[in-house]
Amino acid sequence: MTELLSNITQDLNLLPLQAPVVIAKIAVAFLCSFFIAFIYRKTYRGPGYSVAYTHTLILLSMTTAVVIMVIGNNLARAFGLVGAMSIVRFRHAVKNTQDIVYIFFALAVGMAAGVGFYTIAIVGTLFISLVIYLLARSRLGTPRRDDYLLQFSTRSAGDESPPWLAVLNRHCRKLTPINVRSLGDSELMELSYYVRLHDTARGDALIEELNRVPGVDGVNLFFDEEQI
Repeated sequence: MTELLSNITQDLNLLPLQAPVVIAKIAVAFLCSFFIAFIYRKTYRGPGYSVAYTHTLILLSMTTAVVIMVIGNNLARAFGLVGAMSIVRFRHAVKNTQDIVYIFFALAVGMAAGVGFYTIAIVGTLFISLVIYLLARSRLGTPRRDDYLLQFSTRSAGDESPPWLAVLNRHCRKLTPINVRSLGDSELMELSYYVRLHDTARGDALIEELNRVPGVDGVNLFFDEEQI
């Protein structure tokens, strides 16, 4: 009992000396993760932006720093933490693959701050954030804006060349069939094409000419789904 009280007293005596270090590590994790969340907000594209996810990135990094400090160099604590975390079930599905990268980003920064590698945490945050920002601002991997999805319904022309094909060849410099679907029990078929127009400003003219072709109905022209 005396030994236990002595150990507790020693820990309490060390607490004031360790508190500034603990606060510094958590503060570095907060500042870095706050910047990560800021970059995430600035570079996010598409619907479904979640404020809760942005806050989670900050809290995750700070919590990771605390966990790393708790573990220290103690292997038993590390295994104990793994056992404790194994009972937690995460049921939220991450739809955007880039969101997973941000989670690992926040975890890595929190680990670096928790260990005390402030330079790694700060420089890593700034450099990776710069790369993310440049990728978001550039058009690397972005589909061309003159790629469209064309859908319309028509009757089968048999072995003859359909009259609408001449209209497509006149307006499109690239024509790729992607789907042919029968509409019920009728002879109507729904055709889908990826098209690249000679002139993107002439999309309305293409629709008007197709609508004037006998047997063609329900003409729709969409941007490629990845561009919306």
